[in-house]
Amino acid sequence: MDIRIGVRQSAREISFESAQTSAEVEAQVAACLESGAKTLKLTDNKGRLFIVPTDALAYVEIGAEETRRVGFIA
Repeated sequence: MDIRIGVRQSAREISFESAQTSAEVEAQVAACLESGAKTLKLTDNKGRLFIVPTDALAYVEIGAEETRRVGFIA
């Protein structure tokens, strides 16, 4: 699943692939924001940890859960 995080006052965004489902990521982001946590922590497919301050979050875009197709589509 592709996850993109927008950061306030920055033209760049954080983009990575995660093995988590969209429901898991959505629940984690919502719980972080509702609890007033200072940081949002997400991991990617390679095991890298992304820590983003919640006050710097502009948006979190969660991609669709679909497998990649291989070959030509007629």
